[in-house]
Amino acid sequence: MSTIKISDGIIKDDVLVVGVATKSGKGALHIESGDLALDTKALIATLNDMGATGKQDEVVRIPGTSTRLIVFTGLGKAQSIYSDETLRRAAGAAARHLAGNSSATFSLPANTPAAVKAVAEGAGLGSYLFDQFRGSTKSIQKSPLNTITIHSALVSGAEAKAVAAHAEVISKYTNLVRDLINTPPSHLNPASFCAMVSDAVKAAGGAAIGLKVSTMTDSQLKSKGFGGIIGVGQGSANPPRLFHISYTPKGVKAKKKYAYVGKGITFDTGGLALKPALGMEAMKSDMSGAAAVCAAAIALAVLKVPVAIDAWAPLAENMVSDHATRPSDIITIYGGKTVEVINPDAEGRLVLADALVKAQEAGDLDAIIDVATLTGHQVVALGKRTSAVMTNNEEFSAHFMDITKISGESFWPMPLPIDLRPSLDSPVADLGNMGERMGGMLVAGLFLKEFVADELPWVHLDIAGPAYNEAEPHGYTPVGGTGVAFRSLVEMGIAAAR
Repeated sequence: MSTIKISDGIIKDDVLVVGVATKSGKGALHIESGDLALDTKALIATLNDMGATGKQDEVVRIPGTSTRLIVFTGLGKAQSIYSDETLRRAAGAAARHLAGNSSATFSLPANTPAAVKAVAEGAGLGSYLFDQFRGSTKSIQKSPLNTITIHSALVSGAEAKAVAAHAEVISKYTNLVRDLINTPPSHLNPASFCAMVSDAVKAAGGAAIGLKVSTMTDSQLKSKGFGGIIGVGQGSANPPRLFHISYTPKGVKAKKKYAYVGKGITFDTGGLALKPALGMEAMKSDMSGAAAVCAAAIALAVLKVPVAIDAWAPLAENMVSDHATRPSDIITIYGGKTVEVINPDAEGRLVLADALVKAQEAGDLDAIIDVATLTGHQVVALGKRTSAVMTNNEEFSAHFMDITKISGESFWPMPLPIDLRPSLDSPVADLGNMGERMGGMLVAGLFLKEFVADELPWVHLDIAGPAYNEAEPHGYTPVGGTGVAFRSLVEMGIAAAR
C-alpha cells in the first residue's frame, strides 16, 4: 500500500505531477500546478509540440529540470474551481501511469481541504497492482507508487496528517475490495472469503477497535431456516455461509446504527439457468457487494467513526449439479415468506432476502443499505459506470445521493413502480423470484422491498456494471474489480456520526 503525506516544503521527489487543462473556446493549454510556481511558457510550448490536449485521462510525461520528470495529467476544460472528482480522477490517472516509479509529488489545483483529500485519494486509488497469481511474469510487473506526497499549503499540521491518514485508509480498503473481487473462484469461495476478511479484521485491530466477526455454516443456516442462501448454494461442493461483522465504537456512544448487506455470490454459473460461456469468467465479481460492505465496516472502525455498523455477507456459489435448485422449486426465506424459484439465475435476491431479514432482528437500526451486482438490466439502463439507487424512503435516498457528491461515485436514483409489483405474484408461493422482464432492475428492487419493514429507511444499490471493469483503465479505476460503493458506504457512516 502507498504511504501518503501532505507537505508544502521543497520538492524532494524526482517526479512531479501537475495538471493541464484546455481553455474553453480557444483550445490553448493551461497548466494548473496548485501552490507551486512553474515556468509555464516553456512547458506549454513543449506540450503543444507533443500534441497534448488537456483532456481528462490524458497523461503526458516530459523531462524535468529540477525533477527527473514532470507529469501532466488532464483536467478537461479550465475552471476557476475544479470538482473534487475531477481532481481525484486526474491524480488517479497520473498514479496509474507512474507504475514503476517509487515516489511522486502531486501539485494540483486543490482549493479546499476536501479537494486536497480528493487528490490524495485519487493518487492512492490509482496506485494498485494485483499480481498474486502471476508466476513467470510477476517479476516484470511494474510496482505502484510506494510514497505519495501531496503538495499543498492549504492543510498543515494535524489536519494534514488526518487527511493523509484518511486517504490511506480509503486506498487500503478499496484495494481489499478489489483484491477479493479479482481473486479467482479456485481460491475464493464462501469459506475462504470469511477467512480472508476475518484476517483483515484481525490485522486492523479486531476487538481492540470494536470489531467482531461471526460465521454461520451451512448446517446452521439450514437448521435456522435460511432457505435463500441454502437454496442457492446447495448445488456447489463449496457450502454457503453467512458472514457478519459488527462494529461498535470504543469509548463513545454510537450516533446511529446502520446495517450494510452485500450480495456474496463467489461465482455465478447461473445454476440450472446456465449462463453463456462468453463472459462467464467475470462472474467471479458477483461478490462485489459483500466485499464492499465488509471493507466499509473495517474502514469505519479504523477511522474510529462513532457509528455502529452491522455488515452482513450472504455467501454462496451458484453452481450446476444434481443438488442444484430447479426452476419451480419453492424455498422458504428466513422469517417465513415462500418464494417460487422461477429462474435460478436470479439468485442474488434470494440470498439478500435472507440477510435483509436477519439484519433487521437487531431492532435498533436507523437504516439499512444493500449493495449487489444484481441485474444485467442495470447495465442496459445506466451503463457500466453509473450504479442505480432504489428506496422505500425518498429522504434517505436523497441523503445518499448527497453523500455520493462527496465520495465521487456515480449513482442515479431509479423508481420502484407499484404497477410492476403484481408481476412477482406466484400461483403457488408468496411470490416468485422473477417478474416482468421489461424493467427487470426495478422488479428486482421490488422483490427486495418485500423483505424490508416499511418504516425502516432502506436503499438498494445495484452495481452490476460498475463493479467490474472489463474495458480500459480510466482515472483511478483499474481493469477488474473497482471497489465501487465502498467509498459511499464509508462516507455514509461518517455523515451519520456528525
